[in-house]
Amino acid sequence: MDNNMKNKLLFFLLLGALSLAPCVFQACSHTLSPQEEIASRVGTFARGADVSWVTQMESQGITFKNRNGETKECMKLLKEDCNVDAIRLRVWVNPASGWNSIDDVLVKARRATALGLRVMIDFHFSDSWADPGQQTIPAAWASYDLTQMKAAVSAHVSEMLTKLKKAGVTPEWVQIGNETRNGMLWPLGKIDNGTRNFAELLNAGYDAVKAVFPNANVIVHVDNGNNQSLFAWVFGYLKDNGGKYDMIGMSLYPENGKGQVYANDCLSNINSLYTTYGKPVMLCEIGMDYARAEECRDCIATLMKEGQKTGRLKGIFYWEPEAPAGYNGGYGKGCFVNGAPTVALDAFKLDAFKEK
Repeated sequence: MDNNMKNKLLFFLLLGALSLAPCVFQACSHTLSPQEEIASRVGTFARGADVSWVTQMESQGITFKNRNGETKECMKLLKEDCNVDAIRLRVWVNPASGWNSIDDVLVKARRATALGLRVMIDFHFSDSWADPGQQTIPAAWASYDLTQMKAAVSAHVSEMLTKLKKAGVTPEWVQIGNETRNGMLWPLGKIDNGTRNFAELLNAGYDAVKAVFPNANVIVHVDNGNNQSLFAWVFGYLKDNGGKYDMIGMSLYPENGKGQVYANDCLSNINSLYTTYGKPVMLCEIGMDYARAEECRDCIATLMKEGQKTGRLKGIFYWEPEAPAGYNGGYGKGCFVNGAPTVALDAFKLDAFKEK
């Protein structure tokens, strides 16, 4: 090959390399979009937080900062400084204050998705708190019989989820009811009234979820995740009455000094439930006293480590970690002090527990 041909070949090789350079550079410098971040995490162990109070707090002038004193939006802080990758949001039907309404939830869910955070929606089917001590029928539904109540559940779920879908939010998990140890929408949907009503109401919600988001995991949520007999009663009832769900949800609020005891009892319950019903578990709520941050961290770490070994625990959501001590009537199990996170959430950052 003469020198002229060599020079031409070298020129074309150089030209080709230069044409590829932008692609190589773009590939190396590309960062995932929020939707790509969410897609990459779907099905992995969730490190979550319920921050349903956040818009209300912001309206009151409450701000948040990391341990370096840098002020950040709450969800952004949880993601960047605490390794949180999922947000849980409660929905009330017609709340007097407007907080936790469909419109308020929509604002928070869109914000979470824009940050690349996964979303869990928690339907209370009440105008205010639904929990083990109260499952109050929304005022607008007070006179409904079972047929009408099932239609109302379905319509409420469909309205919320359809608005989310139009806004580009795809929830990975949806709770039908909150801490339903004795059913929901009392007295009609009580378990101990000897009817199939709770199972039928649950199924109305389940079907409504699947009609909008077929791949969403529907959760039935019960408190006291360390109480095996309670869960055997609730999920035995659902099995006997044809209740439909994809995951078992738990709350766990350990007493001071008993973090590891509660964690071990909860893990035992998870294994028993999986063996009996073949369903994975989501720890939808956890929290401990502000003064027990290290104990809380170690409790979460134990649950994460052992739960991931078996694959039966699919995630952990801290309940309102951003709440200041005594917020909203005396809540004392958050894990922010002076607007900044304590070490309680550090378990989410431990390398040993990160997805491989």
